[in-house]
Amino acid sequence: MTLDLVHPPKARPGDRIAVLSPSFAAAGAFPEVHEQAMRRLTEVTGLVPVEYPTTREIAATPAARAADVNAAFADPRIRGILAVVGGEDQITVIPHLVADLARADPKPFLGTSDNTNLHHWLWAAGIASFYGGSSQVHLGPGPAVDDIHARSLRAALVTGERLEITDPGESEDVGINWADPRALDSFGEREATEPWSWHGPARSVTGRTWGGCLEVIEWVLTAGRFPFPPHVLQGGVLIIETSEDLLPARNVGWIVRSLGERGILGAVEAVLVARPPVSDLTRRPSTQDRSRLRAGQRDAVVEVVSRYNPDAVVCVGIPFGHTRPQWILPHGGTVTVDGTERRIFADYA
Repeated sequence: MTLDLVHPPKARPGDRIAVLSPSFAAAGAFPEVHEQAMRRLTEVTGLVPVEYPTTREIAATPAARAADVNAAFADPRIRGILAVVGGEDQITVIPHLVADLARADPKPFLGTSDNTNLHHWLWAAGIASFYGGSSQVHLGPGPAVDDIHARSLRAALVTGERLEITDPGESEDVGINWADPRALDSFGEREATEPWSWHGPARSVTGRTWGGCLEVIEWVLTAGRFPFPPHVLQGGVLIIETSEDLLPARNVGWIVRSLGERGILGAVEAVLVARPPVSDLTRRPSTQDRSRLRAGQRDAVVEVVSRYNPDAVVCVGIPFGHTRPQWILPHGGTVTVDGTERRIFADYA
């Protein structure tokens, strides 16, 4: 690959981390969950959270939210940036960002979902980041922080080691409604996970990651926000996941097909597909139907990838993205997808 990316230096215990709402200000809508998340952030990482004017401001303008992102990059005391949660309008924030500020003092950025916009903006600026870490989803709710999340959070922000990505054995699509006091000490409904599904040749691939939430990737590409030719992803690892909008399998396949037509599927050597959410706070299909819906998305993605790149190693069911427990994964960092041993390793340097 021809595009060089900077890997921001790690923070040290006692350093400050900016906690921002570049999309939806869930911190303001559900402050109790947010405040518990901030306490746990310090407990897990040793870092001191710093909020900005729009962290809790519901319906802040795109320009105001961007100003907070710019300010966090401009402040030398800030050594990491964590998004509270995703949303659906971060695409309108991106034009107000100043890439030179991020380049002058690169910092680890963590976020999921709508924050795919920021991950791709950082990539275009030449900066690697980490896909995952929304505090309102993975730190604030429930009786504790999940082990795999805590380990990858520390690795992304502080320690920078290489970790094996494993299956925690259980998963929830959605937690307790954040307006419900039980959200502070109860997980959502969890169920046993299925074994990961491996496809393609039995070989090992080590490459740089690129991707995020499929629905947002579609927006990013439509807006022309990833203006590079596909060969910048040559030999890389595509990481993709779907949101709580619960897209039908055919729609998922259509977006992946567009990545094939764009040349992205042909450029990468491996594809990691997250375990998708198939229920939400108002819709909870039966166990059988949930399994069928997950299998439908899996089959749609595998069929399209095999059509455009039969040599790609594909693994489906990885716990990142919109389900919990969740691994944070490098975006622009190195991941090894071993189709022979059926193991995955991520480098958090």
